[in-house]
Amino acid sequence: MYKFYNANAIGNFTDDCVIRAISCATNKSWDYVYDMLSDIAQFEGTMMDKVDFVINYLDNKYYRINTNNLTVGDISDLYDDSILLVTMKGHITCSKYGIVYDTFDCTNRKAEYAWIVK
Repeated sequence: MYKFYNANAIGNFTDDCVIRAISCATNKSWDYVYDMLSDIAQFEGTMMDKVDFVINYLDNKYYRINTNNLTVGDISDLYDDSILLVTMKGHITCSKYGIVYDTFDCTNRKAEYAWIVK
């Protein structure tokens, strides 16, 4: 199941899926997550939307699960008792208890990686 969600501080639709997804998964504000990721990326000398940065950050913070070539919707349904962060080619989203929260319905896209947040 999909539900529209845009935590962008001023409601913009921009390339901020990493910030939106982590904001949704952690119940932290968009501004808080932006500042936190920016600080970490600056310390590491990289950009906070780089795929390697995001994967390393999530691997260090959460438990990665196998996606078994399933779709985002399938992973969300399978882990409907959890909060997840799920990546797919060029995007990341949040699933909370079986509902995918994002600015568009990505439930039919193939999941690459997923982490249990809670």
